[in-house]
Amino acid sequence: MFSKSSKGSVSAVDSRPIVKQSPPSIISADLRIFGDISSDGEIQIDGAVDGDIRTMTLLVGEGAHIKGEIVAETVHVHGTVSGQIKSRSVNLAKTAHVVGDILHEDLTIETGAFLEGHCKRMTEKKEPVEGKINVLGKDGTLPPGAKVTDPADVSAQPEASAPSSMAPGNDDPKKIVAS
Repeated sequence: MFSKSSKGSVSAVDSRPIVKQSPPSIISADLRIFGDISSDGEIQIDGAVDGDIRTMTLLVGEGAHIKGEIVAETVHVHGTVSGQIKSRSVNLAKTAHVVGDILHEDLTIETGAFLEGHCKRMTEKKEPVEGKINVLGKDGTLPPGAKVTDPADVSAQPEASAPSSMAPGNDDPKKIVAS
């Protein structure tokens, strides 16, 4: 039952390092901070902060007063915030009092919450699928002075004629025809 009878087999679960989640950093009601705060984890503020806050998760307690910019993945506001909030997810509780703009992806405002400012939805920036743009002359060849960066790209060869897929007027947004 407790003997070492397994013959060197290690499962994928056993090989991963164990990451222990740390408890939130708490700024209690009797503490006032002048300056910026930065954390990779969670911060709970019940006191007063006069400065910018950058963290993964922020919980602003009912008695908390924050004056500064907040940048976090998730923000739950139950107290007072004066300043801009930039967060993926923002939740304003019924006791929240926010004076400032909110840039968000998800915003929840409970009945009774006070908000004076603008709310703007942020959208995720989509990276282009392919980082290359082909520039061709009207006759399907490279413009004068253009260099071939990928020798395997036949369409970029100076003397090659352009296939019909790269002809002027093609609707492919990755291909640009030089005038």
